[in-house]
Parts: sequence; C-alpha cells; structure tokens
Amino acid sequence: MSAPHAPESPAGREHRPGATAPGGTGAGPLGDPGGPGGPGGPSGDTAGVYALARLGGSWPWLLGSAVATLVPGVLVLVWPEATLHVLAVLIGLYLLVNGAFRFVAAFSLKGHDRLPGLLPAVLYVLAGVLCLRNPLQTIAALSLVVGAVWLVSGILTLYAALTTENLPHRGVVLGVAVLGIVAGAVVLAVPAESARALTRLLGLWLVLLGLAEAVAALAWRSALTRTRASGPHPPAPATRHV
Repeated sequence: MSAPHAPESPAGREHRPGATAPGGTGAGPLGDPGGPGGPGGPSGDTAGVYALARLGGSWPWLLGSAVATLVPGVLVLVWPEATLHVLAVLIGLYLLVNGAFRFVAAFSLKGHDRLPGLLPAVLYVLAGVLCLRNPLQTIAALSLVVGAVWLVSGILTLYAALTTENLPHRGVVLGVAVLGIVAGAVVLAVPAESARALTRLLGLWLVLLGLAEAVAALAWRSALTRTRASGPHPPAPATRHV
C-alpha cells in the first residue's frame, strides 16, 4: 500500500488555497474555493490529478485495495484443488486490480514521494500482465513473480513510511511493509513442489496482507476523523511519530 501524507487541518488549508487532504478533508467540491473550478483550486488538466489525489487518499479507496487482496486469498484457500492455470489467472487478476488501486493512491502523495508510490503500481501491473499472458508457466516462475513483487513493493512501502513526514499511524504502515517483505522472502525462499502447496502458501499470505491493509485503512480513517474533529483550530505541532 502507499503511505499517504498526514491529513491537513481546516486551518492549515485556509493559508494554502487549493491544498488537499486525502479522504475528503481537503477543499470543497466543484466550485468551492479549494475545489476544481474554484479560485484557489486546480483547473484544466490538473483537475483530473486533483480528483485522483482525493480518491486515492480516501480511506474507502485504501479499504477497497485491502478487499481486492483479501478476496483472492480466501478464494485460493477455499479452492485448494485449483490447477496451476486457474491459480495463475487469479494471481494475475489480483496483481492487475491492486496495481490500479496503487496507481490512483500514488496521486495522493506529493513531490518526490509520488515516485515510490508509482513504482509498485507499475510493478504490479506488469506482473499481472505476465501471469495472464502465460498462465501455464511453471510453479517456480509463478513463485518468482509473486515473491519479487511483494518483496520490492514492501521495501518501497517501508521507505515511504520512514521518509514521509507527520505520517499518522506510522507503526501500522511499517507493519504492512514488513509483512510484505517477509511474504516476498518466504515465497521466494520456500520451494513449492506442487500447485496445491503453492496455492496454500499464496492464499495464506494474501489473507494476511489483506487484513493488514484493512487495519491500515481503518487507521487512516481514524486519522481523518480526528482531523475533521479539530475544527478551525490548528493542530499542535507533531513532536513524535505515531
């Protein structure tokens, strides 16, 4: 998952017209001073980027990404007799859908933080296309693709979690990143000698990753709720990481 920026308070946005905060805590809708078409908001081509930033930084979008990870994991676990062809198609669809979620979520990041968010999205999409174009690949090849995606994505998420300033619930994001790194390392290191063994291994890690991402999405919702509750008063300066 991408590590979103800390939500801004209403007071902070009063001094920066057009500034946005993920999850609907940013400026108002179309025609508002901070929204697309308003005097302080984006216009023209930037309106699309503005919309993607608001959508990608919202907690329902992050929760949707978690569900897109959890559902394939449950399907794989309850259908252990799935052939390697079916498993490759399920994994390919999971990678494509999650790549789309991550691509949109990356637009909620700012400046140099956006690139580490876009790289996993591109990696997921390319890996998904590879799985769907050649679903009859060997067990070793499928393990290599999924393990490498999880490992690299986990490392990039870890980097984003460590470098993003004032990140709410930093520990939750770090936990998701570490879990992704461990999942990738295990899939790459543990040999799966049959499609059934690989199915159970991937299904288990998909469920664990999906649950971890759901916790992160709910933690982000909590951070947004606290920001809205702060009202017009600016929050106290952050003195420690959450």
